[in-house]
Amino acid sequence: MSVLRLGIPKGSLQDATVQLFAKAGWRISINSRSYFPGVDDPEINCMLVRAQEMARYIETGALDAGITGRDWVQETGASVAEVSELLYSKQSLAPVRWVLAVPEDGPIGSVKDLEGKVIATEVVNLTKKISRAAWCERSSGIFLGRDEVKVPQLADAIVEVTETGSSLRANRLRIVDTVLESRTVFIANHEALANSWKNEKISNLALLLSGAIAAYTKVGIMLNVRKAQLEAVLSVLPALKIRRYPH
Repeated sequence: MSVLRLGIPKGSLQDATVQLFAKAGWRISINSRSYFPGVDDPEINCMLVRAQEMARYIETGALDAGITGRDWVQETGASVAEVSELLYSKQSLAPVRWVLAVPEDGPIGSVKDLEGKVIATEVVNLTKKISRAAWCERSSGIFLGRDEVKVPQLADAIVEVTETGSSLRANRLRIVDTVLESRTVFIANHEALANSWKNEKISNLALLLSGAIAAYTKVGIMLNVRKAQLEAVLSVLPALKIRRYPH
């Protein structure tokens, strides 16, 4: 039997991804002691992989496809195919932002004040590459780091990912600039897409996941309407599909 090796993002996106698959028709069961979740589809083998590493494993062919952030694809520079954009994140359907943040009571008032300062970030390559981040040239260095607690003791500013900004505010940090916005993407290995069976399986997955997301904001309405009043109801709600019953 042909099997698709699918990467599920471990970490902040994990629960939201499992819920999304459930809405699309797949039940994924995760054991906290295992990196290999169960899935009720014999044609899929799942593996939990950090979103930061997902694109690399898919590029090398260790995985056929997986879900990660577009930011991590750009950060690693991995050569993978983007199958579809999935409009969801940890807490909402909105994109996440990588922002430049500084201590709220510190002396840095704008990006112009970064000359000679140290910036800590988990996305070193991405921070250096983003065209809007011309302020990088003013800093004395961009170093690997990911926690808000690194400022101001270990760095003067951070580039950190956020959805609502609540964690930054809780750590008394102020956003100075937005580096980029990123969405979740479904990506695949180029050779896997060249395989007709895997290509079809990947395409079906992408279609059903996108459909599940589209359904988030929609509701179903069922009305019992007398035949004589049907046209009046449809004139108000033309999107209704009619299922006729004999009585």
